[in-house]
Amino acid sequence: MSSADITLVTGVSGFVGSAVVRRLAASGVAVRGLARASSARTNLHDFPGELVEGDARDSAAMARALKGVRYLYHVAADYRIWAPDPEEIVRNNRLSTQTVMEAALSCRVERIVYTSSVATLRPDHGRPSDETRPATPEQAVGAYKRSKVVAERLVEQMVLQRGLPAVIVNPSTPIGPRDARPTPTGRIIVEAASGRMPAFVESGLNLVHVDDVADGHLAAMARGQIGERYVLGGQDVSLREMLAVVAGLVGRKAPTIRIPTAPLFPLAWVNEQIARMTGKEPFLTLDSLRMAAHDMYFSSARAETELGYRARPYREALADAIAWFRQAGMIA
Repeated sequence: MSSADITLVTGVSGFVGSAVVRRLAASGVAVRGLARASSARTNLHDFPGELVEGDARDSAAMARALKGVRYLYHVAADYRIWAPDPEEIVRNNRLSTQTVMEAALSCRVERIVYTSSVATLRPDHGRPSDETRPATPEQAVGAYKRSKVVAERLVEQMVLQRGLPAVIVNPSTPIGPRDARPTPTGRIIVEAASGRMPAFVESGLNLVHVDDVADGHLAAMARGQIGERYVLGGQDVSLREMLAVVAGLVGRKAPTIRIPTAPLFPLAWVNEQIARMTGKEPFLTLDSLRMAAHDMYFSSARAETELGYRARPYREALADAIAWFRQAGMIA
């Protein structure tokens, strides 16, 4: 392929970014990946393309990475539910998105898929939410969700005012292989599969295989409408049901004790204070408890209709996640 056919993916050391890169390479696309020098290397072994170092917040690094690039997937994000300075998450995701999009305009990138999140959508009182329910920053619970709302609105503004050729995708809760960090949901899977979650809070989420999310990215690049957003989800599942399936897959007894969230807030506060001293991200946070108050259910109907998007059963995604965590030594 010529240099004009290069596709750049940011955040390739991460969970979703590594899946997108592998799907692109498997389809015969010439891929260039951007990762910070400090990024974990687990998902960078045997990288199927050209790997360049750089920070998405650095305009000079982005200009170098985008040289000769025709298509761009901006997947990189500061994905933390908690930080000692929560506003750092907002600053990072706003700045990286603005820097990448400005560079893409300067380099005349032909088409962009921007990876947002269902965090930018308002829950619909127990019913599946969709693209018609965008949230404001004030409506978002926690710094991460607020950061994604701010970044998504920035992309939309650049599409309308400056002709940015971007399609927005909103993954729900990806699970599956290569969750090296792991993500907050991946941590729950590891703890549950290891027998360290004897109880649960009442909550719900939308689970989707990370490779289906990657396929949705490619479909959005090929068929998505500029300036529109597409939920890339799977199935709505209660946390209790998810933990029961995990228990069944590893041969453990499913937890049956439901804990109300109110008594957990003091414990979450203590966990956060300990985390401030240790620098280690806490498992239980105040924001995670606030999020648990809402069932995070979503519909992918629009992506299915307009992009041909499909998601496999969430049980398969859980099985693949557990198999990968075992191979990585995270589950005994």
